[in-house]
Amino acid sequence: MDQQAHKEKMQALQAEQKAKVKAATEKRGIVILLSGDGKGKSSSAFGTALRMLGHDHKVGIVQFTKGKWKTGEQAMFQKIDGCDFESMGAGFTWDTQDRELDIKMAEAAQARAIEMINDEQYRLVVLDELTYMYSYDYLSPEPILAAIANRSPMKSVIITGRNPVPELIDVADTHSIVKNDKHAFASGVRAQKGIEF
Repeated sequence: MDQQAHKEKMQALQAEQKAKVKAATEKRGIVILLSGDGKGKSSSAFGTALRMLGHDHKVGIVQFTKGKWKTGEQAMFQKIDGCDFESMGAGFTWDTQDRELDIKMAEAAQARAIEMINDEQYRLVVLDELTYMYSYDYLSPEPILAAIANRSPMKSVIITGRNPVPELIDVADTHSIVKNDKHAFASGVRAQKGIEF
């Protein structure tokens, strides 16, 4: 393609993009659901949290399952002014093997998540690995859905995890499904600090 043809193609693309931007007139917070069996759901949510913090907006993060793990994201976010990071679970359910404890921890995490959603100071609330609380039947989605429905207009919420219940898909403005083509762990490579946690 010669330079003139390339320029004309890019001008047409630019005009198309400008028209899309002009047509998007609604200004409000959104709900993002990141699901699927692939690696990167939480990483994407944390990247968005960093972006929000970069614009001097307060962020709240609640992790629902990694309570006992010492993760890099927890270590980093707890150093950043403007971010409240709560790792509330008792660990993976196959490690605790205590359904009653898991439900109690899930209820405490949900209560904290609802506080953050209701608190005007947070512009973004990340509910990391929330979907498992519903697929394991530890919680009902109604309390979170009610908080999301009644949140302040500019507040955004990100939910991560596999197998979301239909109600979460329905409330999401953006739903991205992360898929694995390959994963190192399936080939016998151990999970490692800085990559998986």
